[in-house]
Amino acid sequence: MPYALYVCLQDDNKIAVFAIDSESGQLSPRAEVPLAGGPSVMALSPDRQKVYVGTRTEPAISTYGIDQGTGSLTLQGSAATKHAPTFLAPDRTGKYLLSAYYQGGSVAVHPIEADGSIGTQPIDQHETAVGAHAVSTDPSNRFAFAPHIARIQDNVLEPPRDNPGPNVILQFRFDAKTGRLSPNSPFRVEPSERLGPRHYCHHPNLDIVYFSNEQGCSVTAYRLDHSTGKLTAVQTITTLPQGFTARNTCSQIHLTPSGQFLYVGNRGHNTIAGFAVDAVTGHLAPAGHAPTEAVPSAFALDPDGRFLFAAGTASGRLASFGIDAQTGGLTPLRTQTVGQRPAAVLATRYG
Repeated sequence: MPYALYVCLQDDNKIAVFAIDSESGQLSPRAEVPLAGGPSVMALSPDRQKVYVGTRTEPAISTYGIDQGTGSLTLQGSAATKHAPTFLAPDRTGKYLLSAYYQGGSVAVHPIEADGSIGTQPIDQHETAVGAHAVSTDPSNRFAFAPHIARIQDNVLEPPRDNPGPNVILQFRFDAKTGRLSPNSPFRVEPSERLGPRHYCHHPNLDIVYFSNEQGCSVTAYRLDHSTGKLTAVQTITTLPQGFTARNTCSQIHLTPSGQFLYVGNRGHNTIAGFAVDAVTGHLAPAGHAPTEAVPSAFALDPDGRFLFAAGTASGRLASFGIDAQTGGLTPLRTQTVGQRPAAVLATRYG
């Protein structure tokens, strides 16, 4: 089955499409899909038939069909949004699309129509706080979480701004029949330190959720109570090597499909931090740092968890790595120019 990689080039107003060689990780350019408005976030439908793309300078969410013969993208429709979406995720059934709005300080839910395109108006919306960075449902499709960073309007290329954000994870219940969110109790999970939770992922076999901490430069593992939907922190571990004190913020976080290894982007240190995951407890142990392109705000793993592709937002280049199946270590494969401000990376199989 063929694999494709999609890269949103925000300042070029297009999406670059690559074929992935599943044996070598080699990328081959296939197409460039124009999209005005600064494409900056992406999500894949559960059936791998659609890609949802959010734009930043002209706020909207667009639906693209994946050509099952070539992996290329065809626009199906767009829904304008008041604010630029910073995160998109379909629910586990593929009937709803959840979205977070950093500047808008909110999360929303759009319906997904029978043809896979999103409805033009959200069916549910909740004001949260400025700095909302992600939202998605848990594997049971009954709960959702919305992390908010600790400093808003923060940029690793500038001195840190003393502009406090909420530094909180909001806990929601999700009704898969209606697509509506409702506050869970308690509603707020507030770290004791100024960590700034940003993005998260669920372990495939354990009741553990991992959050990247943007300002804390760390990962926190939370135990998820599947009866209540409540999170309890069990471990926080740094993403930086001992002795590093320069400016850094964390970006995305991804697990291999097996759940053996976890990776987080370091912007400033400009590395991908790797961790080995204990198969029983879910606790993390450091597995090294791989130097990568400047400001790695977005990266993706291939569907088999054999390769990692990291975009340098500041360099306009994409670095490819092989993943060691025994240690989780990253081996550099190739670095190539992709375009201006690569802001999102997504890999999938198709066909």
